[in-house]
Amino acid sequence: MTAGRVQFFNNWSPFMVDDPEKGWIGVEYFCNEPDPFWQSDDESIKEIAIKEMEMIGLLRKEEVLDSLVVKVEKAYPSYYGAYDRFGLVRESLDRIENLYLIGRNGMHRYNNSDHSMLTAMTAVKNILTGRNDKSNIWDINIGDEYHEEIDGE
Repeated sequence: MTAGRVQFFNNWSPFMVDDPEKGWIGVEYFCNEPDPFWQSDDESIKEIAIKEMEMIGLLRKEEVLDSLVVKVEKAYPSYYGAYDRFGLVRESLDRIENLYLIGRNGMHRYNNSDHSMLTAMTAVKNILTGRNDKSNIWDINIGDEYHEEIDGE
């Protein structure tokens, strides 16, 4: 099996699916542009995804009504170039009172999904309590051992 992540879009938002009575599944593969998988044509990728989802019992090939391949180049943050000066960018953006950088893309940090959600929850708490200092958001997932807590809760 080569799939890296499976998502059920019905669980994300009712606005992400055309018909909530049908199952909408996303199968994610991790690769780079030069990799053979990336270079595969869309039909081959669809066949692999359907076969793998069938192998783990999520669907039967004959139930698949449609499929789509979306290739997203460089989907994860890269840490090269001027990344060592990211602190300057952060300082400048943190001065904007009503701007809260959260999650992987907002913080340009490879957080897992729990940490990304925790940054959002912490931002909401800051807004509700009137806290302007955003350091507690940036403190999430910076150590080798981070425990999922918000201000001791």
